[in-house]
Amino acid sequence: MFETLSYLALQQYWWMIISLLGSILVLLLFVQGGQTLIYTLGKTDKERTLIVNSLGRKWEFTFTTLVTFGGAFFASFPLFYSTSFGGAYWVWMIILFAFILQAVSYEFRSKPNNFIGAKAYEAFLYINGALGTILLGAAVSTFFTGSEFIVDKLAITNVADPVISRWTNSAHGLEAVLNVQNVVLGLAVFFLARTLAVLYFINNIDSKPIIERARKQLIINAVPFVVMFLTFVALLLTKDGFAVDPNSGIVSMESYKYLHNFLDMPVLLILFIIGVAFVLLGIIRPLINFEKCGEKGIWAAGIGTILTVFSLFLIAGFNNTAFYPSTADLQSSLTIQNSSSSEYTLVAMSYVSLLVPFVVAYIWHAWKSINNKKINQDELDNESHVY
Repeated sequence: MFETLSYLALQQYWWMIISLLGSILVLLLFVQGGQTLIYTLGKTDKERTLIVNSLGRKWEFTFTTLVTFGGAFFASFPLFYSTSFGGAYWVWMIILFAFILQAVSYEFRSKPNNFIGAKAYEAFLYINGALGTILLGAAVSTFFTGSEFIVDKLAITNVADPVISRWTNSAHGLEAVLNVQNVVLGLAVFFLARTLAVLYFINNIDSKPIIERARKQLIINAVPFVVMFLTFVALLLTKDGFAVDPNSGIVSMESYKYLHNFLDMPVLLILFIIGVAFVLLGIIRPLINFEKCGEKGIWAAGIGTILTVFSLFLIAGFNNTAFYPSTADLQSSLTIQNSSSSEYTLVAMSYVSLLVPFVVAYIWHAWKSINNKKINQDELDNESHVY
């Protein structure tokens, strides 16, 4: 079946899978967002424990998706993996360290003889929630703003130093936070994660005091998210983009490139508009009629998040666009054509990808089993394992 597809079709297929995994990851960052709200919504030790356990039953979904996202990139677009993870290593090391803090915190927060105390692990969770969302958002934004690297594939023949990709500055990825557009998207992801977390808590926790505080936090976090997101979209659609000549592969700057991508691919524009509308619907309906629509907000906002991020990933790589542009050397920019695995590898992995629907179905089943009823204090009092 996949053998009949062209090499380009296989590359596009895998970019769509990467885009889908990335959009699901952004949705699941509600766990990180919730970790930054532990003390805002929980005023007592029991309330904070209730919040941590609500998130603790989901944190592995986020971690697993992040690992899968990185693994899929490594297998399908290895030159991007080696360039970004090998060059911008300070950003990725900080993100990795933040997620290690998360795993340790959920494991040891409530253990007996916890010598540093639960509050220390709650602080670690906050660090993961803030750094994880902001830096991931900034890293994704470099798909549109570019990074400072040089690629020389002939360097692999140099026995003494066979390094294909090199970073051209000593910041090794940290320079991304000096770009306004990157910071704006990082903050947009941060406030989106907090907004989704609030909607999740309303759906998942049975505690009137926590829900009342969550209701107030919804507007407090949704407003800066909308402002930051609209600012990012305005910057994106009006900036010069990295266009690729389909015949020669030469990269050049094109005015309004990402706006042109949406106009040239109207299906993606429609997906983007529907996604944004669903996110706003998930936020606004609970504010208008909390009693009837409060618990359902997470589903509309969640679907909207996936559609919106999915369409943004696709305009970054489709329509003859460099998905990982180089500001140090335009011709070193990475595209889905020049950075992918071999055709044989993509075919083999494509058959493996047929298992993805079964994995998604399993996750959905596990999620529904965990969420068959709201978590409350009585349940925690009778639970043998508490985070």
